[in-house]
Amino acid sequence: MTTRPAHLLCLALLAAPLLTACATGRDGSFDAQPGTPSPSCLQHQSTLPGTRYTGGDKSDPAAVLQMMHFYTANGTKAFCDGKPPTDADRRWTELYTQLGGDAQHVATAK
Repeated sequence: MTTRPAHLLCLALLAAPLLTACATGRDGSFDAQPGTPSPSCLQHQSTLPGTRYTGGDKSDPAAVLQMMHFYTANGTKAFCDGKPPTDADRRWTELYTQLGGDAQHVATAK
């Protein structure tokens, strides 16, 4: 027989990853189009870069590397809707170059 505190602990442990995922989503996560490993065009980014990418020593290295890899491989492709980059798109590509990415790997349209 389990006690109420044990139930609460189990519930908290099960909910923690979900809550972390939700918090990360509000903090400007990069959309690397995971459903399309080699996209023929780009989707616009819907959020500005969050602390996972801009937090210096507190950044998430895996998230930063995923963003860097995505732009290195796909950054010069046109947007699927044919429109120019949004402010969010420009902020992500600026971050890419600030972190050492080659500016030739991202679109220059303003």
